[in-house]
Parts: sequence; structure tokens; C-alpha cells
Amino acid sequence: MSRVLLIGSGNKDKARELSAMLADLPWEVKGLGDFPVVEEPEETEDTFEGNALLKAKYYSEHFGVACVADDSGLAVDALDGAPGVYSARYAGEDCTYADNNEKLLDALAQVSWPERTARFLCCAAFCPLEGETHTVLGTVEGHIAVDSSGASGFGYDPVFVPEGHDQTFAEMRPEEKHAISHRGRAFTALKAYLETLG
Repeated sequence: MSRVLLIGSGNKDKARELSAMLADLPWEVKGLGDFPVVEEPEETEDTFEGNALLKAKYYSEHFGVACVADDSGLAVDALDGAPGVYSARYAGEDCTYADNNEKLLDALAQVSWPERTARFLCCAAFCPLEGETHTVLGTVEGHIAVDSSGASGFGYDPVFVPEGHDQTFAEMRPEEKHAISHRGRAFTALKAYLETLG
């Protein structure tokens, strides 16, 4: 019987991305859509690691399966690390990706390119049915673009230009982005750990 590994994310874009990354593990990878509807946990921690573990534990205990979850966001140096853990709701509770990007670009309107440094961070957490939880942090350095550009990806992808590149994440092919992204790096490391579990 195959073991079930739940991706504990209510964000369909993120869940789809993670399903692709974890597809060839010896687990039956499922999303929240495969389970009864449950209220999402409130992200009350002030670190990415804290929120990732909170979500992984919540869904694992609720459904009785092993679970992976992540918390990720954008830290902009000129904004003292904002939006940080509030990245998803930077422009308000019911904001869209476009609302967040617009608010960010407005906040940096007077900031020159050398000062527009930022990084994406992702903490991936694994909560097994028994045994120790495990977390991994993935980061990617870059700059915030002057305008939104590209239609691929989601979130802040249209405004983030990774170091050493001249395209935003949203202008890259998915496999190109995954190879260098914060989430790609975190889940590549987490996948390697899961493979050691046999």
C-alpha cells in the first residue's frame, strides 16, 4: 500500500507547483482537494519556519496522513524586510496578486535599481505520522523590477528578477524557474530528505 503525502496548501497555484516537484517520490501525493473541506489554519507565527510547521502539523493531525507545507515570502531590503511573512496579504486580507505587486512597486517608486535588492525565502516543512518533523530553508537573491512583466508563475513572480538573470520569474519557463527558485531549492532539499526515509 502506498503512503499518502498531503500537500498542505490552500493555494492552488502553489499546490500544483509542489505536486510537480514531488511527483516521482514513492508516495501517493495528494492535495487538499482530495480531502473533505476544512478551515485553513490561521498563520500566527512570526517566522516562515513557524508558519510552515504550523500548517504541516495542522493538516497531518486533521487528516491522519503525513504532510508537507511551506511558508514563503519576499523580503525587500529598502522596506526593512517587508512584506516578509505578510507577503500573501501585503495589500490587505482579500487582495489579489496584482494588488500586492502594485503596492510593492508604488512603495519602491523612488528607489534606484542598485537599492532594489530583495530575496525570496521558502521554508518547507514535513510532518510525519510518527517521528520528528523536518524543515528546510531555500532562498534566492534578486532585485525588484520597475514594472510587472511576464504571465507565468504567480504571486510576486512578475516583479522579481533573480540574480544573474534579466528576466522576471514570470517570464521564465516553469522548469527554468524551479531550478533556481526559493521553493525549488527548499523542496529539492526536502525531497532528498524524504527519499532517505525509504
